Amino acid sequence: MSHLVVQSVQGETMGTFWSVRAVMPAELSLASYAGSIQAVLDLVDGQMSTYKSTSSLSRFNAAPAGTWHVLPAECFEVVKHALQVARDSDGAYDPTVGPLVNLWGFGPESARREPPSRASIDAARERIGWWHLKLDAATHSVYQPGGIYLDLSSVAKGYSVDLVGRLLDGAGFDAWLVEVGGEMKGKGNKPDGSPWRIGIERPGAAIGAVQYADQLSQVVCLTGRAIATSGDYRRQFAADGVTYSHHIDPRTGWPVPHTVASVSVLAGDAMQADPMGTLMTVLGPEPGMAYAREHGLAVMFIVHGANGLEERLSPAFEAALAS
Repeated sequence: MSHLVVQSVQGETMGTFWSVRAVMPAELSLASYAGSIQAVLDLVDGQMSTYKSTSSLSRFNAAPAGTWHVLPAECFEVVKHALQVARDSDGAYDPTVGPLVNLWGFGPESARREPPSRASIDAARERIGWWHLKLDAATHSVYQPGGIYLDLSSVAKGYSVDLVGRLLDGAGFDAWLVEVGGEMKGKGNKPDGSPWRIGIERPGAAIGAVQYADQLSQVVCLTGRAIATSGDYRRQFAADGVTYSHHIDPRTGWPVPHTVASVSVLAGDAMQADPMGTLMTVLGPEPGMAYAREHGLAVMFIVHGANGLEERLSPAFEAALAS
């Protein structure tokens, strides 16, 4: 019988890194699948990037008012899911927030050193609103009413994790762990029978420098589920003593002002977990936790408290840690 080992392969995509670990016979090579994995990620990036003018999404965003656009099946699936999250959250999550993200200097255009004017924020807000979009599921078409700029950065990475998982399943892998830019999903167990375990980084630990257990908040089992973590400590700028995060509240036009340092969300699929991290950050600790309880979401907030960082776990997240 073949000796099973964990092999790994990695690469770059969407301005970040990806990695795959998989259980397989020692005499076979996971590296031989690297091209197929990269092709899946390039497909998502080529359809959904706001940084590439030739992407399906960029062409939609640049389209004239009153036109319908057929999207590739993958892009349509992600748009449909993002709009459903927007509907469920009454617009606290909104994939049309792109003009505000760009205005605040967190999009493909140049960064800022001071907040934009109130007039320019108000002008950008005129172009925001998930309810302006119409979908035709039969033809995978989306209606561009004019000036709508879709940004799928809060869900595309998660979706790409799920797609790579589907590829591995189709290739006959029974156990794997996929990561794209911090979004992760696992299946099966390692050769010794143990599940895939990952540590959630404490905000403030240097990138890639988590060396000690006290730099991890919790360790979770990812066998059969996905995790997404959103944080304020990677992309932000300060002006006049105020720090502005890249998480923009589409309902106000301003970066979220509250005390969330990071949010981690567990779900069955990474596409489900990914936008929930953004939604929870926009809602903030109290409304976010109420939403998580109401919808049975597994959420962990790390907030800036009076005595440093504090963890707040939803009942479903606590149950997941125990399993």
